[in-house]
Amino acid sequence: METMIVWPDLAPDQFLPIFIESTLVLVFGVGYAAIITLAKMGYFSKRWVPVAYLFWALQTYFLYDFAMLIQSNHFTTKVLMVTMVAYLFVPHLYFYLITSADKRYEDAEEEVQGGKH
Repeated sequence: METMIVWPDLAPDQFLPIFIESTLVLVFGVGYAAIITLAKMGYFSKRWVPVAYLFWALQTYFLYDFAMLIQSNHFTTKVLMVTMVAYLFVPHLYFYLITSADKRYEDAEEEVQGGKH
């Protein structure tokens, strides 16, 4: 028995909006990650962080609209939105782990250097 997958037909006039919205998802996603990263590294002022959150909100909106344009089912749309909430916290978690690891190994390095004298 063969399994048949039925895809919804996309109207040819929807190609450009789908292409633009999927591109905006990528652009705003990269913008969010870049601004958060540069602010955490000290290259940008912390005043830029609200702009990053605006980029995240725009990315989430365009991803939702994109899902509607390609006629995603409800489960897929919910998974995409949960993923976007996770993406909001990933850069913060990454820098927390990096900072904690640096602190841990700096303390260990100081103990080793202190024991050699």
